[in-house]
Amino acid sequence: MINNNKDAAVNFLQLVVSGRIDEAYQKHVDFGGKHHNVYFAAGFAALQKAMKDNNNEVPDKKFMIKNAIGEGELVAVHSHLRLGEKEMSVVHIFRFQNDKIVEMWDCGQVIPADSPNKDGAF
Repeated sequence: MINNNKDAAVNFLQLVVSGRIDEAYQKHVDFGGKHHNVYFAAGFAALQKAMKDNNNEVPDKKFMIKNAIGEGELVAVHSHLRLGEKEMSVVHIFRFQNDKIVEMWDCGQVIPADSPNKDGAF
């Protein structure tokens, strides 16, 4: 189950970034679930629309998964996101039930070009 959930979370994110957002949601999301992104209305339908809008605004984004960790029904995916000149470190946390995402959290931080941390974000 853990590997299946981890693979599903990674596949969901890869589909979203490639612009195949409807496919990602149809394949992996239980629309009765919830997300916790504070910038969008409740419900996965609102988040799906926001992801489509973002894809239209920034179709050439780059998304590189650095780490994926699964434990029971939870999966965390740590990624490097490039939106044009802006780079971010992003973490998505998914809760699965019956092989579908029923809850999702995401948080990120912009990586400053002049960061004093020479170890970098990754």
